[in-house]
Amino acid sequence: MTSLLQILALMREGRWDEAHNLVQLDDSYSAAWLHALLHLQEGDMEDAEYWYGKSGRNFRSRSTLRKELDALEASLRESIA
Repeated sequence: MTSLLQILALMREGRWDEAHNLVQLDDSYSAAWLHALLHLQEGDMEDAEYWYGKSGRNFRSRSTLRKELDALEASLRESIA
């Protein structure tokens, strides 16, 4: 299985469709957050809000996409350290 860090890297490379297909295979809270960020990047606010809720995070309290990506990456790296 592809790790969420690898999927995040695909997203950062602009390979959104591939990242989206892969993130759907993971049902963790972190995957839901990444899924939310994919929809946020696409401008699909309704789905982004849904996935923020699935991740246990507050859509309305989110930061910029860049800061959210960095926070997610830090969280993922911390969980494997």
